[in-house]
Amino acid sequence: MRRRLAVLLAVAALAMSDSAALAAKLPRIVSMNVCSDQLLLSLADPEQILGLSRYSRDAWVAGDVARYPKLSGGAEDVMVLKPDIVVANLYDKRSTRELLKAHGLRLAELPVPRTLPEVKDQIREFGDIVGHPDRAAAQIALLDAALARARQAVAAKHYRVLPLSRRGWVAGSDSFVGSLLSETGLFNTAGDLGFNFGGFASLEAIVSQKPDLLLVSQAGDFARDDGQAFLLHPALARFYPPEKRIVIPERLTECGGVMLAEALDVLTAELKRVGR
Repeated sequence: MRRRLAVLLAVAALAMSDSAALAAKLPRIVSMNVCSDQLLLSLADPEQILGLSRYSRDAWVAGDVARYPKLSGGAEDVMVLKPDIVVANLYDKRSTRELLKAHGLRLAELPVPRTLPEVKDQIREFGDIVGHPDRAAAQIALLDAALARARQAVAAKHYRVLPLSRRGWVAGSDSFVGSLLSETGLFNTAGDLGFNFGGFASLEAIVSQKPDLLLVSQAGDFARDDGQAFLLHPALARFYPPEKRIVIPERLTECGGVMLAEALDVLTAELKRVGR
């Protein structure tokens, strides 16, 4: 009995030692923008996260962000933390990125995804960066499952949808939102207005085009400014009341990352609501 207990204790000690060694090998990481904040919080161990971007306290970043240092956006506080890897995207300030490289820091510079396949590739790449490819695979599986549910909700419904936001901005077919629509089987009518990536459309053009539904980022009848007031214009309210509007909060689609599974499930629920 004592011998068996001794063996069990030895195995447990070895496992703890292996776990500690693995944790020691995992890179310590700093994130320079909100989109990489999202990925880092979803895929890395808390002990790996040395700092998050200056916008990480925004409501649309999931996770306990308050426990981590908030960076200023400059190079100095990043260098003080001495991370193994600094995660940035190509829209982060170039001079800051170059300065960090000049001081010998390793940067993982990620492009901004525009399509669902690109999103999955980036999640997979980020999983490799943080040393947790299994977590990345799990996130991709959640995304695939949500996409399958959305496609099922779209099946046999040939909706023509116009993604419309502040001041009449329309997201075109080359945008991320446009890709989200096409991947689920919905038709983005932005192309009928002549937009590829996107552009501003007049009320007259929107009403005359007659899409079946509008895709907007907020519901309600209150506008905080003139940009939001465009969506509440009487002409749009007349032809596109709530039952002809799909509402997907912008925070779910802003980065096109791990929060997309929730965005797709919201889309599924909204399609069921407007299809009643």
